[in-house]
Amino acid sequence: MSNLRVDSSVLKNLGGDLNLHGNITINEQVYEMAYTLDDKPKPFSKAVGLGMQHVLTMFGSTITVPLLLAPALGMSGIQVATLIASAMLCAGIATFLQVNFGTRLPIIQGVSFSFLGPFFAIIAATSGGANSMQYIAGAIITGAIVEIFIGFSGLMGKIQQYISPVVIGPVIALIGLTLYASGAPTAGENWLLSGIVIVCIFLFSLVLGPKNTLFALFPVLLSVILAYLVALVLTYLGIFTPDSAGYVSFETLKASPWFRSPADIILPWGVPKFKFSFFLIILAGYLASAIESYGDYQAMNKACQGPELTSEKVSKGIGFEGVGCLITGLLGGFASTSYTENIGVVGLTRVASRYVVNIGVVVLIILGIVGKFGGLISSIPMPIVGGLYISMFGLIAAIGLSHTADCDLNSQRNLMIIGFVLFMGLSLPVYFTNSPLEFERFSWLADIINTIGSTGIAVGAISGLILDNLIPGTDEERGINA
Repeated sequence: MSNLRVDSSVLKNLGGDLNLHGNITINEQVYEMAYTLDDKPKPFSKAVGLGMQHVLTMFGSTITVPLLLAPALGMSGIQVATLIASAMLCAGIATFLQVNFGTRLPIIQGVSFSFLGPFFAIIAATSGGANSMQYIAGAIITGAIVEIFIGFSGLMGKIQQYISPVVIGPVIALIGLTLYASGAPTAGENWLLSGIVIVCIFLFSLVLGPKNTLFALFPVLLSVILAYLVALVLTYLGIFTPDSAGYVSFETLKASPWFRSPADIILPWGVPKFKFSFFLIILAGYLASAIESYGDYQAMNKACQGPELTSEKVSKGIGFEGVGCLITGLLGGFASTSYTENIGVVGLTRVASRYVVNIGVVVLIILGIVGKFGGLISSIPMPIVGGLYISMFGLIAAIGLSHTADCDLNSQRNLMIIGFVLFMGLSLPVYFTNSPLEFERFSWLADIINTIGSTGIAVGAISGLILDNLIPGTDEERGINA
């Protein structure tokens, strides 16, 4: 989060000042947290409302990833409902671990966009459906073991010097850029619905958001709801027929059970399958996720005005993120990470209560167990999801590029590395897709190289780490100090 800057003359006119600790004092009153980490807001209804606010803030991103992956997986409506419910349940469990045993900061955990590239690569290399989800689960579990080791061993602090903004910036950008092929083709199935989503996201977030908190916090959710209501009306009027892309069908909702059975919750896709090449490419996603979470811990601690964020707390945070991902692999969801948008909620409301977030955890777990919830979400027409593709994938790329601002962008060294990482992350996968390697005696090695080479985020992470650490550059130039 950016620091709040207030002109001293403005403060003087208000009868205030900026003290040495960064608190704004107006008329001798220090504006402190409404609720600190250990506070329990009363009455209980207030705490529930504050907890629901966290759920609503992370809701859009959490359901978006399953909706993005479902078409590539070729899943039925019931399977999509299971996918969404699993994502909610896993987010609740991962958040509980982070808040109570990890950093013990009120950080919401949810499905990470950092893993989209590896997941799409795994789906492309397998047969889709439950089979692909078994391989995704295997990759999540093996990658989680590495993250657990990096966290609890304290390695996170030691490897920071090797992962600079020169690397992490373009790697995060590639998360969005490598998914360009999923944008307009999906949205183009019905430009009316996808157009509503695109226009509303810009309108709500950039025009109305600065004037109204509701639009600022929920631009994606509100845009999807509005487009969905239009689709419902046009379906009811018969303008959208069952064979059209915008048609809303409630067959999955009707077929979904009210409550998921234990057999549907634990290993819903079957026993995880493991492949070494998939393990290697998902490590790039874990790398991006861990670095992003490290920054989120710092930002959340500042927003909470919490005690010193020690390396031990950071290590526990990364370690328990790994534990959360490990459990996710067993419950049929997707790997999780810290949600930056919920840090904004804490900064805005000045409510840092762990108690409040734990209420949100209960809500997430309930949503993950109620089968009808996933059935309702799976009725969203794909063109609406296509509008999300176009709006959000570009934003992810821009957020990644914004990380490069921490390094010296006037440095020829940095510009060449960043440019090379971006270009190769987009270009090399095309080469490997069209001309995969074939080793007659070492087919397993060919599979590993082809899988990594066809995954943009893996290509970017590997090439960036090698170049940034081999080519001489000062810490200031690389943005390490930042």
